[in-house]
Order: sequence, then C-alpha cells, then structure tokens
Amino acid sequence: MTDEFEGRKAKAAGWFRQLRDDIVAAFEGLEDSQTGTDAAPGRFEVTQTKRQSDDGSDAGGGLMGVMRGGRVFEKVGVNVSVVHGTLGERAQAAMMARKGLPGMADDPRFWASGISLVAHMQNPHVPAVHMNTRMFWTPHAWWFGGGSDLNPCIEYDEDTAHFHAEQKSRLDPHGADLYPRLKAWADEYFFIPHRGRARGVGGIFLDDHCTGDWDKDFALIQDIGRAFLPAFVPLVERRRVQDWTDADKDTQLVHRGLYAEYNLVYDRGTKFGLETGHDANAVLMSLPPMAKWV
Repeated sequence: MTDEFEGRKAKAAGWFRQLRDDIVAAFEGLEDSQTGTDAAPGRFEVTQTKRQSDDGSDAGGGLMGVMRGGRVFEKVGVNVSVVHGTLGERAQAAMMARKGLPGMADDPRFWASGISLVAHMQNPHVPAVHMNTRMFWTPHAWWFGGGSDLNPCIEYDEDTAHFHAEQKSRLDPHGADLYPRLKAWADEYFFIPHRGRARGVGGIFLDDHCTGDWDKDFALIQDIGRAFLPAFVPLVERRRVQDWTDADKDTQLVHRGLYAEYNLVYDRGTKFGLETGHDANAVLMSLPPMAKWV
C-alpha cells in the first residue's frame, strides 16, 4: 500500500494547498472591498512551519498564514501542512482505541496533510467560522476527515440556513443520507459538555472516512472544501456593513471564550498536533486574539 499511495499523497497535498491559496485570495479580496474605514486592508503574514521527529530529523511542515487587525478580519489563520514520521506511544494508543489498527505498535509510521482555517471577525454581526480537511495515512489504513462549522455570537436564522444549504448542496451528489449524518456528527462533536451547549450553530463533520475507494472519498473531501467559500463569504458581505455597539462587542468576546475552551479542552486536532510535535503556534492559531469570561 505504501508505493501506490505516493501519488495519491501528492495529489491530496496539492489540493489542500490550492484550496488554501483560493481562500487566502478571497479573504484578502474582502479586505480590499471593505469601505468606510481609513485602515489599510489586511494581508496574510506567511511563515514556514517545521516538524521535527524525536531524533531531531526533518518530519515535514507547512505554511502558517495569519492576518491580524484587518478591516474585516480581526484574526484569521489559514494553515496547510504535510507531516510524516512515527507516532509516539500516546498517539498510537489513541489511534488503536479509535480505529483498532493491528500492527500499529510494530510499524507506527504515518503521513498526514491538510488545511485548517479559523476566522475571528471585527464586526460582531459577522460570524466566526472554522473549516478543515485532511488526509491521514499509515501502512495499515488511510482515511479522510474534516468539515466546517459556523460560530456566530449574534445569531441570524437566515445566515445559519444559508451556511447549511451550501453544505447540503455539495454533499447531496455523494448520497442523500450524507448531509443529515454529517450534520448530526457536527452537532455531537462541536458540543461543550461542561457548558451544556454547542459552540455555534453547527455545520458538517466527518472523520476516519474510508470506503475503500480512494478516488471517491477524495472527491467528497474536495467538495467539502469547495463548499466553504460560497457558504461563508456571502455572510461576511451581508453583515460587515452593520453597525455594532460596545454591548455587541462584549457579547462577541464572551462567545470567544467558549470557542477557546472547546479548542483547548476537546478538539482532537489540537491534541494531535501538540502531541506529535507540530509547530505550537500553528496548532494554536485557532485561538481568538481577545476573549472574555464572565
């Protein structure tokens, strides 16, 4: 399985990079088109990230792109990575518990690539958003994962409906049962148990996705990525022109506290990134620039 997957790995990594480039261009376009401010349009600062294995050898890396203090985006990160190496004992145990892969302890090699995005907005009426898609490979199995979810601090039913409709339109060609299943999975996954509430208004989520048909599964993960910009950008364009008050900003900061709690306590990607030695700044770029707890 190792040899036949080399081309597939390159194809997946190339797609995630292209999706990253498309999103960065769209977000900088939103900055350029924002009116009513003398501030300069925001731009992404891009730095290379590196992952080192336990013995200090190169284990891949990626690009971390962060825009701070823009006209529209208060902080947004769009990262892409390609990492490889061997899974440590804790990661092996977690993989075994989740997937029951025989032979993992004997051959713990892995390869992973993906894109991860989190946007925190200036205007409290514009929702925060998260999206990621990824491919994971071991000598024993491969799979895809990802999804996106909307995190408004001030909810608008029409925004929620639009976001979900775009996800559904991209998923329906892959099976009528897929959107309801991935929506329910997102509702379960993006839930904060200690607060007894969801962190937002949901979206779609899947993990460990492998039907045995790589091309089919890759086409699905591509469509999940393609759904993001048409699902999110119209909401930004609609809400960024609304006036907001100090009370609205306070509501936003408190809601960001929920987001930070979830990502630090429960998020699987955060845990995996830190446990496998990836760049900590890239892993934690999802955290908001400011937050508040009451």
